[in-house]
Amino acid sequence: MARSVAIMQPYFAPYAGYWRLLAAADLFVLYDCVQFPRRGWVHRNRLPDAHGEAQWLTLPLAHAPYEARIQDLVFAEDAAERMAERTRVFPSLARLNPDADRFLHAGPFTGPLIDYAERHIAVGCELLGLTCRRVRSSALDIDPTLRAQERILAILRAVGAQAYVNAPGGRALYQPEAFAAHGVSLHFMEDYVGPNWSLLQRLATEPAEALREDILSQTPAL
Repeated sequence: MARSVAIMQPYFAPYAGYWRLLAAADLFVLYDCVQFPRRGWVHRNRLPDAHGEAQWLTLPLAHAPYEARIQDLVFAEDAAERMAERTRVFPSLARLNPDADRFLHAGPFTGPLIDYAERHIAVGCELLGLTCRRVRSSALDIDPTLRAQERILAILRAVGAQAYVNAPGGRALYQPEAFAAHGVSLHFMEDYVGPNWSLLQRLATEPAEALREDILSQTPAL
């Protein structure tokens, strides 16, 4: 049983606001049993190039069918080489400090993306001093026909959640009375105030302890 639970797709090097969910929750569910959003943040993030302009750093994935789920994605065979080439575009990644290097190379760029993503988030938690437990939604045997709010409720039941902590955008998606009917309180973060750069960019240019303090200062107690 988990007192407070957050559920989010496993983003690549997400910004500091995302990590507030891991700071607030007892259990973080990596939402990998859903369709891969090709224009989303699961496999890419933006960092400043030599001119300070935001450019995408994208994890090299093998071709996958349009309907592929996040849990089905795998790295391209030459992903490690392509990743090394792609990082050269970004000055902040030219000489990585130990924290940023460990975060980027949390796992090998081979095999299933979700293996790397889970380790990536685990390393981020270690660097930020966050102790939230983690589980993949694909490991919970959720009915695949459930959609949207009903699937979230099924996940919360499966892990014995008492509270569901959410990103600010969740206000438009969820109905508090539906969660209350299942004995789950619904909580939303306020908008994050601060740089929206990837945590990779910030770890490359700021101390991890300063980032931890920033994240915790904007994480409400449930």
